[in-house]
Amino acid sequence: MGRVIEMDNLTKIFGEKLIAVNNVNFEVEEGAIFGFLGPNGAGKTTTIRLLLGLIRPTAGEVRVFGEKMTPGSSNLRRRIGYLPTNPRFPPTMTPIRYLDFVGKLFRIGREERMKRLATLIRSVGLLGDSSREIAGFSTGMVTRLGFAAALMNDPELLILDEPTSGLDPAGRKSTLDLIAELGKQKTIFVSSHILSDIDRVCTDVGVIGEGKGIFSGSIKDMKKIIRSRVIRLELEGNLAKFCEALKAAQWVVGFETRGDFEVDITFGPAISMVEAVREVTNLVSRLGLDLISVSSSTSSVEDAFMALLRDEESRGFLRAA
Repeated sequence: MGRVIEMDNLTKIFGEKLIAVNNVNFEVEEGAIFGFLGPNGAGKTTTIRLLLGLIRPTAGEVRVFGEKMTPGSSNLRRRIGYLPTNPRFPPTMTPIRYLDFVGKLFRIGREERMKRLATLIRSVGLLGDSSREIAGFSTGMVTRLGFAAALMNDPELLILDEPTSGLDPAGRKSTLDLIAELGKQKTIFVSSHILSDIDRVCTDVGVIGEGKGIFSGSIKDMKKIIRSRVIRLELEGNLAKFCEALKAAQWVVGFETRGDFEVDITFGPAISMVEAVREVTNLVSRLGLDLISVSSSTSSVEDAFMALLRDEESRGFLRAA
């Protein structure tokens, strides 16, 4: 398993004023579904343009398949499939005509071209609309056609920029299912600001904030490094009585209530998560409360992501000081 993408100190400055990408270092292994996560305006699309060789870096470099990517690297781009945010296609064309056109651009022979477009139209669920003009397509249908176009050259690497943008829940689910299925055969680099999407389909994640890379690794590792030793309980009964008991518990560092039913309990380093859960459930039982749910409040990628951004922001203030 080799590295498909390597970004070394990648930097892009526009007009000597705007630092869009700031010394980013990310690696994507072959076979990974790599989630590129960051808020809007963090530098994700600029990074993708550098990754595709559409613009030159101000400093550093990006290597794809072990070779330096530049605007002249057409040989590398032939091995990549790309789906931009909210793709647009000629409105009077049909999916068949458009995919045939894409196949011709890649100089795919007619027999192979017809075979591929027929397979792709079926796999993205557009068989019944293959002869309709694209002008009448919904956002979800356009996205599915974009996937088919990005796969027309049978790429080794698939780059997706905000693929679920503007989709309804059904369209998002269909798109995420397609990404998960494609990930069994290809390396995928998927950019998004929708945290739950990344958590659902990706094996690895890179987090960017204000142009700077602040984390790269597995999603599991991302959650581990910011674990705050907090248990979240949802209870039914006398919550005030429960909180009074927490004040006397030696293993409790602090707690915070959320409305009339939830409480976050922070436990100390001397006790493990398993022991803390046991203590909590015993306390709930002794006080006669009903336990509706118990979870780690940092179990989601969203909490991990926000913690990483807050940590990077505080370090930025310290550097400025």
